[in-house]
Amino acid sequence: MQTTHSLLTLGGVCVQRIDFDRTTFDNADLLWLPHHAVLSHASAKRKADYLAGRIAAAHALQNFSINAVPGIGPNGEPLWPAGFAGSISHSGSQAFALAVKRDNALVGIDGEQLIAAQEAVEIQDGIINPQEKTVLMRTGYPFALALTLAFSAKESLFKALFPRVNTYMGFDSACVTNISRSTLTLSLARPLAGFSHHHPFILHWCENNSGVITLLCE
Repeated sequence: MQTTHSLLTLGGVCVQRIDFDRTTFDNADLLWLPHHAVLSHASAKRKADYLAGRIAAAHALQNFSINAVPGIGPNGEPLWPAGFAGSISHSGSQAFALAVKRDNALVGIDGEQLIAAQEAVEIQDGIINPQEKTVLMRTGYPFALALTLAFSAKESLFKALFPRVNTYMGFDSACVTNISRSTLTLSLARPLAGFSHHHPFILHWCENNSGVITLLCE
């Protein structure tokens, strides 16, 4: 599969980016993964997206002179080497990853394509509550962009918390309380993963092509 590696900086953190051409994917490419057999029944799209994400993750670990590829856990989560925390995401024809040499770090990254305007109106109730909508509307951003941002930020938070929670977290688990030009604050709707009710998490974000990237790293 044809890929191009580059870096982007978000919130002062260096993120690995892989641009890839899904149409050039070949099943033989997957043999690069030690656990390739796990994906034997996946669609070609899933395989290509997964491979791009693991290539990005491998670059993230190489920054620490670690030549490894994160495995895959029972819930599809990446399994990082001992002593490391990290996160992987893919969106469209790009994949992103970062790793931190601290296994208790909170790390979550998510890339999302912009939700279409009409779809944003239709699905908003599954992502935000009325109070959050007020916050989104005050930003002055188009509603579809603001909702995409809220969706992505919650995904990043849930990825970061998953190693501690090990269970599914719905979009009602955290609420958007503030959005600025480069950050978004989420507040827990209930005690979770050892954090108290209303505990705030500040995520960094940026627009990317026709979508957004959000990042929690602390």
